[in-house]
Amino acid sequence: MATPVELDVQLIGHTQFHAPPDIDWETDTDGPSALLEFAGRACYETWDKPNPHTATNAAYLRHIMDVGHLAVLEHSSATMYLRGVSRSCAHEVMRHRMFSFSQLSQRYVPDDEARVVVPRSVQENPDLERLFLQAADVAHGAYTEILDSLNENLDDGASARVNAALRAKQARQAARAVLPNAAETRFVMSGNFRSWRHFIAMRATEHADPEIRRVAIACLVELQSIAPEVFEDFSITELRDKTQIATSPYVSDI
Repeated sequence: MATPVELDVQLIGHTQFHAPPDIDWETDTDGPSALLEFAGRACYETWDKPNPHTATNAAYLRHIMDVGHLAVLEHSSATMYLRGVSRSCAHEVMRHRMFSFSQLSQRYVPDDEARVVVPRSVQENPDLERLFLQAADVAHGAYTEILDSLNENLDDGASARVNAALRAKQARQAARAVLPNAAETRFVMSGNFRSWRHFIAMRATEHADPEIRRVAIACLVELQSIAPEVFEDFSITELRDKTQIATSPYVSDI
């Protein structure tokens, strides 16, 4: 039976920073935000912070964004592990080619359970949700039937000489064609802070698909927890339909 799944985004890695011991400089934060300030100051070696208006890390990074010196933001990065994402949404996410992705393979990992992502608009209507899950059940049933038949056929004749792992992969790669776009996928996504800002600015807007918007906002929340100085300008607000968007006054990095 088809099982609805929910989005799960976890921060699993981010940049660490170790200031050179021979540089007489310090700042009021640490981690990825401190690295970005160090990288920016390294361009001019302004370790003594001659401008009092940019003496704090937050003020310095805000100045970086004000003047459009966004290459500095590329020195820090973050990695997310995403589950409960539909394959159709994942295809949209992976159009952002400045990121690195490692995605669950349907060729190697058998889909024993019909785990699907149900659109919120469908969830709100019990009749539509029932129809949606029935369709997912039919698709998964066809997948299982095709898979079983191919496995039997691949065991006959010359195919029997191919190793078992390869036979199983060949069967799954053919049978997966009937799985729906709503099928759940999981993937690791890594990118620098400039790329993350661009992704959120593009995908957390009211005009974006609701599912990818949820992905972008979930990633934003994780990023704000490790580098508020870089991402605190994004404000999350709720729309009349109870969905959320994130907006920033900065447009130079979009």
